[in-house]
Amino acid sequence: MDTTDPKDIVRRGYDALAARYDEAFGGDTKYRPWLDELRRLLPAGGTVLDLGCGNGVPVARTLTDAGHPVTGVDISEVQIRRARERVPGAEFHRADVTDVSFEPGSFDAVVSFYTLIHLPLAEQPPLLRRIARWLRPGGRFVATTGHGAWTGTDEDWLGGGAPMWWSHTDAAGYREWITRAGLTVEREEYAPEGDGGTGHALFWARRPVSP
Repeated sequence: MDTTDPKDIVRRGYDALAARYDEAFGGDTKYRPWLDELRRLLPAGGTVLDLGCGNGVPVARTLTDAGHPVTGVDISEVQIRRARERVPGAEFHRADVTDVSFEPGSFDAVVSFYTLIHLPLAEQPPLLRRIARWLRPGGRFVATTGHGAWTGTDEDWLGGGAPMWWSHTDAAGYREWITRAGLTVEREEYAPEGDGGTGHALFWARRPVSP
């Protein structure tokens, strides 16, 4: 175990504080408006990849219940175990999201909520390019990213005694990265977080349909 590896800090943080994270960020109700919109945009039976799926709730559960095959990936062994218990109808993999591989055109949507911001900056643009390839023409990419640029660690994340690490550029940087990956940004929103005046960017992007 490398206690200085940012990804190992992230993995251990979510392993240690999975339940506390659910309590802090709303569990079943978080992302509801985003998921409602995504369900309206997806074709019947459309396949979804959830990068950074956590415990499978609400993304995998909501979409699976709506008839969409879901594949979830998360670096936390604890979260993947919980996801398999909560959403037995989905497929889950314990892996670094930058290590997984799928066939081109495998998914109608890729969802990544609060996951890119836990990756080293240099690894984020290559992952976005791979996501673009995994999408079918017309497929959707929905992701939260940093709104302002920052890299740092909270040594007592959520007051639970474990550290957590983040790294992100600003919203303009993510817009450029997503566009360079070959996706069309259709909408960008500000997603506030709590009452502390902080927040993230929410991007809705699409793989162009070839003429």
